Amino acid sequence: MTLLVSAAAVPLSGSGGGPGGGHVPAVDPVSTGPAPVGPVPAAPGPVVPGLAVFEAPRLLAGLVELDGLGVVEGLDGVDGLAGAGRVAGAGRVERLGRVAHLARHGSPPDLSASELVALAEDTGLRGRGGAGFPFARKLRAVLAGGRRTGGRVAVVVNGSEGEPGCLKDTALLLFAPHLVLDGALLAARALGAEEVAVGVTRADVARSVRRAIAERGPLSTPVRAELLPERFVTGEGTALTDGLGRGPGLPSGRRVRSSERGLHGLPTLLSNTETYAQLAVAARLGALGYRATGDPAEPGTVLLTVAGHRVVEAPTGVPLARVLARCGLGPGQGVLIGGYHGTWLTPSAAGTALLSRDDLAAHGSVLGAGAVLPLPEGTCPAGETVRVARWMAAESAGQCGPCVLGLPALADSLGRAVGGGGQRALDAVRDRMRAVERRGACSHPDGTARFIASALAAFPDEFARHADGAGCGRPVLGALPVPGPAAHGIGSAPETGDGPHSGARADTVTAARPPAPEQRLLVDWTLCQGHGLCADLVPGMVRLGPDGYPERATMPLPARMRRRAQLAVRRCPALALRVQGGE
Repeated sequence: MTLLVSAAAVPLSGSGGGPGGGHVPAVDPVSTGPAPVGPVPAAPGPVVPGLAVFEAPRLLAGLVELDGLGVVEGLDGVDGLAGAGRVAGAGRVERLGRVAHLARHGSPPDLSASELVALAEDTGLRGRGGAGFPFARKLRAVLAGGRRTGGRVAVVVNGSEGEPGCLKDTALLLFAPHLVLDGALLAARALGAEEVAVGVTRADVARSVRRAIAERGPLSTPVRAELLPERFVTGEGTALTDGLGRGPGLPSGRRVRSSERGLHGLPTLLSNTETYAQLAVAARLGALGYRATGDPAEPGTVLLTVAGHRVVEAPTGVPLARVLARCGLGPGQGVLIGGYHGTWLTPSAAGTALLSRDDLAAHGSVLGAGAVLPLPEGTCPAGETVRVARWMAAESAGQCGPCVLGLPALADSLGRAVGGGGQRALDAVRDRMRAVERRGACSHPDGTARFIASALAAFPDEFARHADGAGCGRPVLGALPVPGPAAHGIGSAPETGDGPHSGARADTVTAARPPAPEQRLLVDWTLCQGHGLCADLVPGMVRLGPDGYPERATMPLPARMRRRAQLAVRRCPALALRVQGGE
């Protein structure tokens, strides 16, 4: 295997870093040396600093000249995504417009529903967004749902990518959007879908997809791209379809499959960006051609985001160590696989693991959305974990107690333990994890607890030393990316892993958190008659004891729960509730 292309940091958002940003500034050239192991300086917005391939590319084909090792030296005229990067010794890197896309890939075939299902089965195609669900089963479920709705179904492309360490889908939608649209329209035509909706959370990505739609001219199946709120839970299935349906874009809290009820209440084929691109490739190559690359049990290629700043395409089944080595990296203190709902591999496990479902499962891990985050030797694992835990707590949708109350409490408990709180503080962290597991309206509390539990298991000595107050003497460099003005700790002195406050400085390098709530919800015991309605109206916050009365008379009231609390106050039959304090 040969690393054929390595590209520079390419800013992919508007100048303000959020929706509606303007011109995307050019970036400085990068060196041809190995990628740095430590944190990189913060760019004007989210970045996809690299595009690299092993062997013959499929998803990234046509984006680069493959006649040697090339490094992107600059970026020309990127406003409106019309420009191209200059590749040293290997031509240019360009966004594939419609004409260039057809010249490189040709037109996709039209397939019937049965042919599409057969293709998905014969290629073993699975979703590339996290759970790895078999695509053929999704197709069958949508077809069955369509029979109940008179054939009315929809197709949704999940391009939200709220994972800070994952940018692969962003790279596809910016540089090869037509390959994604090919796959989505292929499925839509086979299913007879009413529309294709693409959900994204970045203004530059929305512009790219809308431009690609316009380049195609009139379409028999309507296609639209919608800019949704940029937050971690936007990509949850019910949140995504709700946002695309002009709702608030929040998880429904009900375990409803999109194939049964999704966009506009219709059976919906919902998969992530890479899955549709893989489908478009498979349709052109056929099952045998598609299976010629990668692990026979899981054929094809996979897109990875390595160290939060390089997007790599590699055949499935390659050793993780080879991918890291080709990016100029090693396993460091361990490798986080699957992002912030994922798990840690020890350095020894990372040295032997293969990038396949079965092999990663043997190590207790899943590839998830393709995030591969090695932890450099020079940073504090405990402080990095606290930093991510606090950011994850702030990403709550604000709908249920385990998220609104449980995750901040879990992050605070972890911070106290790392700050020298002793063994009892570490035990409290584990109690907090158990308190949020399997109780959320979506999987966010479970995934966050899994990330922290995996860190405790991967770095037991580190957490024990910090809990004892000894620390580790290393700074928290921000090697695990989180959004915010100090995403890499730039602009503040790096905190160290020493002493009773080790890890506590991690609080200051995350995105700003809202202040602690000043209001409280009070229960007047002289009036309360144990109706229990308040527990239904403010779930997770008001808990009933075995006698049917609230367990506590006073409860902190976060800002996101105030509407629900006020509703509970108004509806309490005994008028036993009131809100105290606040502005």
